[in-house]
Amino acid sequence: MASRSSSSHPAVAVRGLERAFKGGIKAVDGLDLEVPEGEIYGFLGPNGAGKTTTVRILVTLLRPTGGEARVAGHDVVSDADAVRRNIGVALQEAAIDPLMSGVELLRMQGALHGMRGSEARGRATELLERVGLTDAGGRRVGQYSGGMRRRLDLAMALVHRPKVLFLDEPTTGLDPTSRNALWREVRGLNDDGTTVFLTTQYLEEAEQLADRVGIIAGGSLVAEGTPAELKSRVGEPTLHVDLAEGADVPAARRALSTVGPLVDCADDARVAIRAARGKATVPDAIRALDDAGIAVESVEVVSPTLDDVFAAVTGSTLEGAGGGAADGETAGVGA
Repeated sequence: MASRSSSSHPAVAVRGLERAFKGGIKAVDGLDLEVPEGEIYGFLGPNGAGKTTTVRILVTLLRPTGGEARVAGHDVVSDADAVRRNIGVALQEAAIDPLMSGVELLRMQGALHGMRGSEARGRATELLERVGLTDAGGRRVGQYSGGMRRRLDLAMALVHRPKVLFLDEPTTGLDPTSRNALWREVRGLNDDGTTVFLTTQYLEEAEQLADRVGIIAGGSLVAEGTPAELKSRVGEPTLHVDLAEGADVPAARRALSTVGPLVDCADDARVAIRAARGKATVPDAIRALDDAGIAVESVEVVSPTLDDVFAAVTGSTLEGAGGGAADGETAGVGA
């Protein structure tokens, strides 16, 4: 995470933002949010929640019908040109000419931002190297894989060195290797001081990248905080202990009840307790079971996930939920 700037204004500031469509339907309804400079902000929401409409307003593609929004210190309506000069945008469905090469597209993008020939060529070379496309720079984009196109999208959004970068579901449809490569690049950009406003359908992506997460539903922000803060609102971690075959389950429950409050389990061979201290609870639990002569097969600390948070505050699950690794850790224990 990049260090916070001493600038007098946040990177993104939204106050009472509204966007109504025909029939009086409000896609965005009194939205308030603020993103400090140097932060990666994850913006999540179910379909129809107002997420896409909000982003389109912030990048000046759509005018609000109420409230205000400022990006990089500039009003998105009255100073839209200044906003555009200070932002980079990588949309999910970018319009890229498949007959042009990567280097041609980057040079053209540089020219559109007022760069002279040598400057545009130098910037194109620099960015191709940064996103790992140097060897493919001379190839037509129509021959690129999905991951390569997403990296080129990112490079094009960075040509003019924007202060704020908007990424719209940047890794949708990518394989795990390409996804991880893009994550590394986003972290690197943030380390260099770029503020990142990230919309994603992958909860693992938000947890891996975002300093803070905002969840929108019904056009308004319904939850916001660091991933850890949001998960702590759902509940404490739970310690699951799978007992060895033939173990005395009632005795195991009595032993573990001295470590933490018992939790009901559907599996007769498993005992669970609340684990407010997370993995630090494991040694005490193992010691209590060992003293009681109870054989253990495995121990797992299961923490609330962002999927749990999302379901709790929106009543639904995100389309990409479950696409990443489980938020649990299992340790084998000798019987």
